[in-house]
Amino acid sequence: MSTVRKRLARQMTKTIASYQLLGPGDHVMVAVSGGKDSYTLLDLLWEARAKAPFPFDVTAVHLDQQQPGYDGRPLQTWLSQFGAPYRIVSEDTYSKVIELVSDGKTYCGPCSRMRRGILYRTAEELGCNKIALGHHRDDTLETLLMNLFYAGKLQAMPAGYITDDGRFQVIRPLIECAEAEITEHARLEGYPILPCNLCGSQEGLRRDAMDALLRQLEQGHPHLRAVMLNALRNVQPSHLLDPNVTRRETPPPSNTTPRPLRVLD
Repeated sequence: MSTVRKRLARQMTKTIASYQLLGPGDHVMVAVSGGKDSYTLLDLLWEARAKAPFPFDVTAVHLDQQQPGYDGRPLQTWLSQFGAPYRIVSEDTYSKVIELVSDGKTYCGPCSRMRRGILYRTAEELGCNKIALGHHRDDTLETLLMNLFYAGKLQAMPAGYITDDGRFQVIRPLIECAEAEITEHARLEGYPILPCNLCGSQEGLRRDAMDALLRQLEQGHPHLRAVMLNALRNVQPSHLLDPNVTRRETPPPSNTTPRPLRVLD
Protein backbone atom coordinates (compact mmCIF):
# COMPACT_ATOMS: atom_id res chain seq x y z
CA MET A 1 0.00 0.00 0.00
CA SER A 2 1.40 3.39 -1.01
CA THR A 3 2.05 6.16 1.50
CA VAL A 4 -0.34 8.51 -0.29
CA ARG A 5 -3.11 5.90 -0.16
CA LYS A 6 -2.60 5.54 3.59
CA ARG A 7 -2.80 9.30 4.08
CA LEU A 8 -5.98 9.60 2.02
CA ALA A 9 -7.61 6.66 3.79
CA ARG A 10 -6.70 8.09 7.19
CA GLN A 11 -8.05 11.54 6.32
CA MET A 12 -11.25 10.11 4.83
CA THR A 13 -11.87 8.01 7.94
CA LYS A 14 -11.26 11.05 10.15
CA THR A 15 -13.72 13.12 8.11
CA ILE A 16 -16.37 10.40 8.28
CA ALA A 17 -16.00 10.23 12.07
CA SER A 18 -15.86 14.01 12.60
CA TYR A 19 -19.04 14.73 10.64
CA GLN A 20 -20.79 11.39 11.39
CA LEU A 21 -21.25 10.66 7.69
CA LEU A 22 -21.86 6.92 8.10
CA GLY A 23 -23.83 4.78 10.52
CA PRO A 24 -24.88 1.15 11.03
CA GLY A 25 -27.09 -0.18 8.26
CA ASP A 26 -26.42 2.62 5.75
CA HIS A 27 -26.59 1.80 2.06
CA VAL A 28 -24.30 4.22 0.24
CA MET A 29 -24.54 4.88 -3.46
CA VAL A 30 -21.15 6.08 -4.75
CA ALA A 31 -21.52 8.22 -7.89
CA VAL A 32 -18.65 7.13 -10.16
CA SER A 33 -18.12 9.59 -13.01
CA GLY A 34 -14.98 7.95 -14.35
CA GLY A 35 -12.73 10.70 -12.95
CA LYS A 36 -9.88 10.33 -10.48
CA ASP A 37 -11.92 11.59 -7.51
CA SER A 38 -14.83 9.17 -7.76
CA TYR A 39 -12.55 6.17 -8.42
CA THR A 40 -10.58 7.08 -5.31
CA LEU A 41 -13.74 7.50 -3.24
CA LEU A 42 -15.16 4.12 -4.25
CA ASP A 43 -11.84 2.36 -3.75
CA LEU A 44 -11.19 3.78 -0.28
CA LEU A 45 -14.78 3.52 0.90
CA TRP A 46 -14.99 -0.13 -0.17
CA GLU A 47 -11.78 -0.82 1.74
CA ALA A 48 -13.08 1.06 4.79
CA ARG A 49 -16.27 -1.02 4.71
CA ALA A 50 -14.26 -4.16 5.46
CA LYS A 51 -12.59 -2.52 8.48
CA ALA A 52 -15.51 -0.51 9.87
CA PRO A 53 -16.83 -1.28 13.38
CA PHE A 54 -20.39 -1.42 12.01
CA PRO A 55 -21.95 -2.83 8.82
CA PHE A 56 -22.85 -0.67 5.83
CA ASP A 57 -23.34 -1.39 2.13
CA VAL A 58 -21.79 0.29 -0.91
CA THR A 59 -23.08 0.30 -4.49
CA ALA A 60 -21.33 2.11 -7.34
CA VAL A 61 -23.42 3.90 -9.97
CA HIS A 62 -22.10 5.32 -13.23
CA LEU A 63 -24.20 7.53 -15.48
CA ASP A 64 -23.54 7.24 -19.20
CA GLN A 65 -24.69 10.63 -20.52
CA GLN A 66 -24.24 9.50 -24.13
CA GLN A 67 -21.60 12.08 -24.95
CA PRO A 68 -20.01 11.91 -28.41
CA GLY A 69 -17.00 9.62 -28.42
CA TYR A 70 -17.91 8.14 -25.05
CA ASP A 71 -16.43 4.70 -24.40
CA GLY A 72 -17.36 3.31 -21.01
CA ARG A 73 -15.88 -0.13 -21.55
CA PRO A 74 -12.67 0.51 -19.55
CA LEU A 75 -14.71 1.70 -16.56
CA GLN A 76 -17.15 -1.20 -16.79
CA THR A 77 -14.27 -3.67 -16.99
CA TRP A 78 -12.66 -2.09 -13.94
CA LEU A 79 -15.92 -2.18 -11.98
CA SER A 80 -16.56 -5.81 -12.84
CA GLN A 81 -13.08 -6.74 -11.61
CA PHE A 82 -13.15 -4.47 -8.56
CA GLY A 83 -15.82 -6.48 -6.77
CA ALA A 84 -18.28 -3.92 -5.42
CA PRO A 85 -21.90 -4.07 -6.64
CA TYR A 86 -22.49 -1.59 -9.44
CA ARG A 87 -25.04 -0.30 -11.90
CA ILE A 88 -24.54 1.61 -15.14
CA VAL A 89 -27.38 3.93 -16.13
CA SER A 90 -27.57 5.24 -19.69
CA GLU A 91 -29.54 8.41 -20.43
CA ASP A 92 -29.02 11.12 -23.06
CA THR A 93 -28.53 14.24 -21.00
CA TYR A 94 -25.81 15.50 -23.36
CA SER A 95 -28.21 16.52 -26.14
CA LYS A 96 -30.58 18.16 -23.66
CA VAL A 97 -27.79 20.24 -22.11
CA ILE A 98 -26.55 21.36 -25.52
CA GLU A 99 -30.08 22.48 -26.41
CA LEU A 100 -30.59 24.36 -23.14
CA VAL A 101 -27.28 26.23 -22.94
CA SER A 102 -26.80 29.26 -25.16
CA ASP A 103 -23.45 30.17 -26.71
CA GLY A 104 -20.91 31.44 -24.23
CA LYS A 105 -22.64 29.94 -21.19
CA THR A 106 -21.28 27.06 -19.12
CA TYR A 107 -22.79 23.58 -19.21
CA CYS A 108 -22.13 22.83 -15.54
CA GLY A 109 -25.43 24.07 -14.05
CA PRO A 110 -28.02 22.25 -16.19
CA CYS A 111 -25.78 19.20 -16.56
CA SER A 112 -25.42 18.93 -12.77
CA ARG A 113 -29.18 19.30 -12.17
CA MET A 114 -30.07 16.60 -14.71
CA ARG A 115 -27.41 14.26 -13.41
CA ARG A 116 -28.54 14.82 -9.83
CA GLY A 117 -32.14 13.93 -10.68
CA ILE A 118 -31.11 10.68 -12.32
CA LEU A 119 -28.84 9.76 -9.41
CA TYR A 120 -31.63 10.43 -6.90
CA ARG A 121 -33.99 8.22 -8.86
CA THR A 122 -31.40 5.44 -9.07
CA ALA A 123 -30.61 5.70 -5.36
CA GLU A 124 -34.29 5.21 -4.59
CA GLU A 125 -34.47 2.18 -6.89
CA LEU A 126 -31.44 0.65 -5.15
CA GLY A 127 -32.77 1.36 -1.66
CA CYS A 128 -29.86 3.66 -0.79
CA ASN A 129 -30.25 6.22 1.96
CA LYS A 130 -26.94 8.02 1.28
CA ILE A 131 -25.23 9.30 -1.85
CA ALA A 132 -21.45 9.75 -1.77
CA LEU A 133 -19.77 12.30 -4.05
CA GLY A 134 -16.06 12.66 -4.74
CA HIS A 135 -15.60 16.36 -4.01
CA HIS A 136 -12.27 17.15 -2.33
CA ARG A 137 -10.62 20.00 -0.44
CA ASP A 138 -9.76 22.02 -3.55
CA ASP A 139 -13.34 21.81 -4.83
CA THR A 140 -14.70 23.39 -1.67
CA LEU A 141 -12.02 26.11 -1.63
CA GLU A 142 -12.72 27.03 -5.26
CA THR A 143 -16.46 27.07 -4.51
CA LEU A 144 -15.82 29.38 -1.56
CA LEU A 145 -13.94 31.84 -3.78
CA MET A 146 -16.48 31.65 -6.59
CA ASN A 147 -19.31 32.48 -4.20
CA LEU A 148 -17.26 35.25 -2.60
CA PHE A 149 -16.22 36.92 -5.87
CA TYR A 150 -19.20 36.26 -8.15
CA ALA A 151 -22.25 35.53 -5.96
CA GLY A 152 -21.56 37.83 -3.01
CA LYS A 153 -22.02 35.20 -0.32
CA LEU A 154 -19.91 33.13 2.08
CA GLN A 155 -20.65 29.55 1.10
CA ALA A 156 -18.55 26.48 0.36
CA MET A 157 -19.36 22.74 0.35
CA PRO A 158 -20.46 20.93 3.51
CA ALA A 159 -19.25 17.44 4.35
CA GLY A 160 -22.86 16.26 4.34
CA TYR A 161 -26.38 17.57 3.90
CA ILE A 162 -29.97 16.34 3.59
CA THR A 163 -31.62 16.72 0.18
CA ASP A 164 -34.51 19.19 -0.05
CA ASP A 165 -37.08 16.40 -0.20
CA GLY A 166 -35.56 14.74 2.88
CA ARG A 167 -35.05 11.40 1.14
CA PHE A 168 -31.26 11.18 1.11
CA GLN A 169 -28.16 12.39 2.85
CA VAL A 170 -25.44 13.48 0.43
CA ILE A 171 -21.96 12.92 1.86
CA ARG A 172 -18.47 14.00 0.75
CA PRO A 173 -15.96 11.76 2.56
CA LEU A 174 -12.99 13.23 0.61
CA ILE A 175 -13.86 16.87 1.35
CA GLU A 176 -10.72 17.35 3.50
CA CYS A 177 -8.38 15.49 1.10
CA ALA A 178 -5.95 17.39 -1.14
CA GLU A 179 -6.51 17.08 -4.88
CA ALA A 180 -2.77 16.73 -5.50
CA GLU A 181 -2.70 13.59 -3.36
CA ILE A 182 -5.77 12.16 -5.09
CA THR A 183 -4.10 12.79 -8.46
CA GLU A 184 -0.96 10.97 -7.33
CA HIS A 185 -2.98 8.10 -5.88
CA ALA A 186 -4.98 7.71 -9.11
CA ARG A 187 -1.75 7.63 -11.12
CA LEU A 188 -0.29 4.91 -8.90
CA GLU A 189 -3.49 2.83 -9.03
CA GLY A 190 -3.84 3.23 -12.80
CA TYR A 191 -7.57 3.99 -12.83
CA PRO A 192 -9.00 4.11 -16.39
CA ILE A 193 -9.97 7.79 -16.47
CA LEU A 194 -12.88 8.79 -18.74
CA PRO A 195 -12.74 12.31 -20.23
CA CYS A 196 -15.71 14.69 -19.96
CA ASN A 197 -16.75 16.27 -23.26
CA LEU A 198 -19.07 18.82 -21.65
CA CYS A 199 -17.54 20.87 -18.83
CA GLY A 200 -14.11 19.48 -19.61
CA SER A 201 -14.34 20.84 -23.15
CA GLN A 202 -14.92 24.48 -22.16
CA GLU A 203 -12.20 27.06 -21.64
CA GLY A 204 -12.15 30.14 -19.42
CA LEU A 205 -14.32 28.67 -16.70
CA ARG A 206 -14.53 30.58 -13.42
CA ARG A 207 -13.48 27.51 -11.47
CA ASP A 208 -10.29 27.32 -13.55
CA ALA A 209 -9.64 30.98 -12.70
CA MET A 210 -10.01 30.22 -8.98
CA ASP A 211 -7.56 27.34 -9.29
CA ALA A 212 -5.09 29.63 -11.06
CA LEU A 213 -5.48 32.23 -8.30
CA LEU A 214 -4.79 29.66 -5.59
CA ARG A 215 -1.71 28.45 -7.43
CA GLN A 216 -0.44 32.00 -7.74
CA LEU A 217 -0.96 32.72 -4.03
CA GLU A 218 0.70 29.44 -3.09
CA GLN A 219 3.97 30.65 -4.55
CA GLY A 220 4.40 32.85 -1.50
CA HIS A 221 2.39 30.72 0.93
CA PRO A 222 2.91 26.95 0.37
CA HIS A 223 0.37 25.96 3.05
CA LEU A 224 -2.34 28.29 1.78
CA ARG A 225 -4.96 25.61 1.03
CA ALA A 226 -4.55 23.93 4.41
CA VAL A 227 -4.98 27.29 6.14
CA MET A 228 -8.08 28.10 4.06
CA LEU A 229 -9.62 24.73 4.89
CA ASN A 230 -9.01 25.38 8.56
CA ALA A 231 -10.77 28.74 8.18
CA LEU A 232 -13.91 26.86 7.09
CA ARG A 233 -13.71 24.94 10.38
CA ASN A 234 -13.08 28.10 12.42
CA VAL A 235 -15.92 30.52 11.67
CA GLN A 236 -16.49 33.60 13.85
CA PRO A 237 -20.15 34.51 13.13
CA SER A 238 -20.14 37.52 15.46
CA HIS A 239 -17.55 39.21 13.23
CA LEU A 240 -19.60 39.00 10.03
CA LEU A 241 -22.18 41.47 8.70
CA ASP A 242 -25.17 39.20 8.15
CA PRO A 243 -27.79 40.37 10.72
CA ASN A 244 -29.49 36.96 10.62
CA VAL A 245 -26.25 35.37 11.81
CA THR A 246 -25.25 38.00 14.35
CA ARG A 247 -28.72 37.95 15.96
CA ARG A 248 -28.35 34.24 16.59
CA GLU A 249 -24.89 34.72 18.08
CA THR A 250 -25.70 37.72 20.28
CA PRO A 251 -27.26 36.78 23.65
CA PRO A 252 -30.61 38.45 24.33
CA PRO A 253 -30.64 41.33 26.80
CA SER A 254 -31.43 40.52 30.38
CA ASN A 255 -35.06 41.05 31.42
CA THR A 256 -34.04 41.73 35.00
CA THR A 257 -35.06 45.23 36.06
CA PRO A 258 -32.32 46.85 38.13
CA ARG A 259 -33.31 47.63 41.72
CA PRO A 260 -33.49 51.35 42.46
CA LEU A 261 -30.81 52.79 44.65
CA ARG A 262 -31.89 53.32 48.23
CA VAL A 263 -31.20 56.79 49.54
CA LEU A 264 -29.92 56.72 53.06
CA ASP A 265 -31.03 59.43 55.50
